[in-house]
Parts: sequence; C-alpha cells; structure tokens
Amino acid sequence: MFDIGSRLREARLRQELDFPELEARTTIRPKYLRALEDERFDILPAPTYIKGFLRSYAEALGLDGQPFVDEYNSRFTIGDEYAVVRTRRVPVQRRERSTRESRMAVLALLAIAVLTALVIAAWRFGGPEHEKVPRLAAQDPGVATVQGGQAAGRVNLVVHAVSGDSWMEVRSGSVSGQLLYSGTLERGQRKPFQGRRLQLALAEPDNVRLRVNGNRMELPAGTAFVVTARRIVTASSS
Repeated sequence: MFDIGSRLREARLRQELDFPELEARTTIRPKYLRALEDERFDILPAPTYIKGFLRSYAEALGLDGQPFVDEYNSRFTIGDEYAVVRTRRVPVQRRERSTRESRMAVLALLAIAVLTALVIAAWRFGGPEHEKVPRLAAQDPGVATVQGGQAAGRVNLVVHAVSGDSWMEVRSGSVSGQLLYSGTLERGQRKPFQGRRLQLALAEPDNVRLRVNGNRMELPAGTAFVVTARRIVTASSS
C-alpha cells in the first residue's frame, strides 16, 4: 500500500514540472491533476475516468501507471460499490409505500404492454405489408442498435466533439486491451478508430456524437461503453 497523491506530487516536484506543462502532456485539466495529488477523487468523474487519469498522469511523470490504478481499485472501488448498494435499500418499515410503488410499477407495465399492442396492430393492419416500426425493438436504455451493422464485422467508429470538450479513452477489445487513445477531444475535433470490439469511455458523453460504420448513433445512458459492429452497450451491460 502506498500514498497515491504523495507519489505523484513528489515525482512532479522532483522534475520541477508545473501543471500547465503537464496539462499539455496529458490533456488533463490542472484542477483534475491537483485533485489526483490531493486524492480528492470525489470531485473527479466516474471511476473509469479516474483510472485513466491516474495512468496518464503517472506515465507523463515517467512512472508505471498500473500500480496507481491497482492501488485505487484496492482502496476505493469496493467501498464505492458497497455505498451504492446501501443507498438503494428500501427500509423494511415502509411497507405501505413499497406496496403503492409496486402497484404503480404494475400499472406502468400494463400501459407499456397496451401501447406496444397498439403499435403492432397499427403496423400489421394500417400500413404496407413490409413496413417496419422504427425503434420498436430498442427497449433497453443501455443498448443502442447499429442499423445495418454486421454482427461479426469490423467497427469503424468516429467520435466527434460537437457541443464541447470531453476527455476520452478508447481501447481495443477490453478495458485492459491496447490503448488506442487517451486525452481530451476538443470541440470541433473528431477521431476515427477501427477494430472488432472497442471500449469507449467519455467524461462528457453529451458533448459528442458517434458514427458507427457510417450510421449516426445515440449513446445509451452511462459513461463507459462497448462498441461492436452491431450495437453499443453500456460497459455494465456487456
């Protein structure tokens, strides 16, 4: 076990580097670099980006980034996941509220079923024989399907920052696969990537637009995604 922040700060001071120079090397904003040295992980984005920041910052200082990521995982990741689970527990004594919420959920499911039946009926009896109902199958908010994609084909991904800057990391295969890009994609910039399966992490997903094999794609909810020729899913769904 070692102190993540102290080691980063000591390496920076030993090399007499300032934050503007390190920002140019890593494309990570100085406020995030300071937060890493102070171990103020609560003001940083999600754990996926914290790990990317740690690796990039350590390597910019001439250090091996993996021990910093491993130390962060051992000290913070499990505790964060446990906290999330605890905050979602429903108190046992609030049975009446739980029953009411359950009834509302059942009514909502019934309404969805009726709406789906109406759409299917309109499709079968009110239009051309082969007309398709758009997005009828796209019910999972964690999955975006690539229209016309090939299940086993290659991915041609283009990420375009249209609304603002966003830190981005792209890896081939899995989260531990080959690093293809790590840095801040500035507004107006676009980056192309290719592979059979890509891991994509975005600090500001609302600021970017994606095209997969030439098709414009909407990102599902989340900040870390798996991109294949057929679909885009959140990392937790893959």
